[in-house]
Amino acid sequence: MLDLRRLRLLRELKIRGTLAEVAEALSYSPSSVSQQLALLEKEVGVELLRRAGRRVVLTAQAEVLVAHTAELLETLERAESDLAASLTTVSGTVRVAVFQSAALALMPGALTAMTRDYPEVRVEMVQREPETALYETFARDFDLVIAEQYPGHAAPRHPELDHMPLTEDAIRLAVPLLGPHTGIGTVADAAGAAWVMEPRGAASRHWAEQACRRAGFEPDVRYETADLQAQIRLIESGNAVALMPDLVWTGRSVPVQLLDLEESPRRSVFTSARRAGAQRPAVLAVREVLGRAAADVRHPPSP
Repeated sequence: MLDLRRLRLLRELKIRGTLAEVAEALSYSPSSVSQQLALLEKEVGVELLRRAGRRVVLTAQAEVLVAHTAELLETLERAESDLAASLTTVSGTVRVAVFQSAALALMPGALTAMTRDYPEVRVEMVQREPETALYETFARDFDLVIAEQYPGHAAPRHPELDHMPLTEDAIRLAVPLLGPHTGIGTVADAAGAAWVMEPRGAASRHWAEQACRRAGFEPDVRYETADLQAQIRLIESGNAVALMPDLVWTGRSVPVQLLDLEESPRRSVFTSARRAGAQRPAVLAVREVLGRAAADVRHPPSP
């Protein structure tokens, strides 16, 4: 009988790439991971790992085991979901990965509602960029992810994850009420302005750069930060302009001028969970409460 814990270590190596990353993800020491995989090789009687420089790679036989391990883990997760569904109380821990504007706009109200309506459920939240969070949910680091995708830029799809729409919000041009950038009415008018955007690699950055290029210019991205609160302060103080989704203004006054764009672009926000665990009552409860929180958000925001 093969040891499922060792099989999982092999699958984690496939997903994460190095023994050190497997050890960090599962709170093992690298030497312990190596020893367990060596024992697994003895159990199956074939070579599973080969050295490739300073790394190890999986053999064809290891890939076969990884595929079966994924099926076994999905079966166990479905069994856990069915067991939890048979109980009369909704309980357990749900680990949620969320991007910043959703963390600010949706999670405070959702967490309050969870405490009131589902007191036996513990929700743990970590802020992550959507692409990273989707992969880490597939890798079982999280149970649920709140992610986003911009027009024409689909988020990564993992077959093991479902995709449930949560809400949409408009993307508008945010310009200062005072200072040298007042008087801007369109994206094209902002060709000479200083811009603030998220770091390269973020979907919002790529979309904003493309919007500027479609308007006929390369944006002067003078300020770069993933912190949306910092972006708002730079715009409010008259130092920059930006393309901002409406969700960032939830629960706060709007200290800038928001201008509609010609194509009325909208960002979509969705949740994803592993299909095998999506019916776990605690996950369903979090999704239900998030849906209520999203329905309470008022669009467009009032200046």
